[in-house]
Amino acid sequence: MVNVIGLGYIGLPTALMLASHGVEVVGTDYNEALVATLNEGRTTFKEDGLEELFADAVGAGIRFTTEYQVTDTYIVSVPTPYDKFSKKVDPRYVVAAIETILGRCPKGAAIVVESTVSPGTIDKSIRPVIQARGFVIGEDIHLVHAPERIIPGNMVYELLHNDRTVGADSREVGEKIRALYASFCQGQIVVTDIKTAEMTKVVENTFRAVNIAFANELAKICRHDGMDVYEIIRICNMHPRVNILQPGPGVGGHCISVDPWFLVGDYPSLAKVIDESMKTNDGMPDFVLERIHQIMLENGMTDTSRVGLYGLTYKEDVDDCRESPTLQLLESQARHLASPLKCYDPFITEDLVPGQHHELDAFLKDVDLVVIMVGHSQIRQNMDKLAGKLVFDTRNCCQLPGTYRL
Repeated sequence: MVNVIGLGYIGLPTALMLASHGVEVVGTDYNEALVATLNEGRTTFKEDGLEELFADAVGAGIRFTTEYQVTDTYIVSVPTPYDKFSKKVDPRYVVAAIETILGRCPKGAAIVVESTVSPGTIDKSIRPVIQARGFVIGEDIHLVHAPERIIPGNMVYELLHNDRTVGADSREVGEKIRALYASFCQGQIVVTDIKTAEMTKVVENTFRAVNIAFANELAKICRHDGMDVYEIIRICNMHPRVNILQPGPGVGGHCISVDPWFLVGDYPSLAKVIDESMKTNDGMPDFVLERIHQIMLENGMTDTSRVGLYGLTYKEDVDDCRESPTLQLLESQARHLASPLKCYDPFITEDLVPGQHHELDAFLKDVDLVVIMVGHSQIRQNMDKLAGKLVFDTRNCCQLPGTYRL
């Protein structure tokens, strides 16, 4: 049996995927309301294919509980925030999960950390906890790091098809865990050492963050001299060895906006390009706010309450608001603007921020300037409703004449 600890955006799909492919699984989370929802037969977030996967897993016998199980294999998938001052990873949730496991597990158990951590975190923060309890690592407890490689909006497909990395102290244990993931993963599964596995996951997200920062800086340069950054990127990407990503209003989610800071925090004198890239990305919501002010001035607008932000999530067609650029922008506007900006997102049904609408037509009726922060399918399919509005498109998805862009 496998006990998956943490049933959030990563742990739940992993548990469901294992169960639906013949593995006996118990999912554990400290959140009683979350566990109750799952036991009532309902998922806790929206995701393509998740409902079907959930039904398959329930049919295969998956169980959900707040209690840690006695078993020989644990997968830890709990949050790993970072300290915004030091930029270092905060491993307290992983450590707490490990400590609870150690109070239940039999000798010889394997503990697989899926949570993203900075290189060396398992050496510095996890091994000492295990050793302090009198366990011999490699005999009584086997440590493994198997970071996830999936993205909200396409989780189910990517769990099945993406390549994976398994880091372990011994090849034998690594191969055992590789076989566990191979029960459902159709991609290549590489077995390596733990620190390499830690580093590769952080580097993958850092590469994308630096590429996005380059695109965002290009957008600022092109705005300064009246050039079309999207046309420039399109032409440059025709080169066979160039692949510039798209600029945007900021970077959100719990990977690209967070993981690179781990390297900055751990290697402050070495990670200079990464540091500046993250500052560029983090500064984009304020840049968008400045552009809103410029557009208002150009069009004689003075009432910021007639400005509406479309999109609260961090990316299109998901309900995930973690590190959302829109929420970052709203924090800034509270300091700089007299009246709150209105906002709307078809995927966010609860009241999350002041001025939030819950119906597209009502939102559009109450605003004169629409700022597209997220390119949800809904707005792409309803561009005709923006006719007659001022439109500031930060995602380059609106082709209406007169649309303002980054």
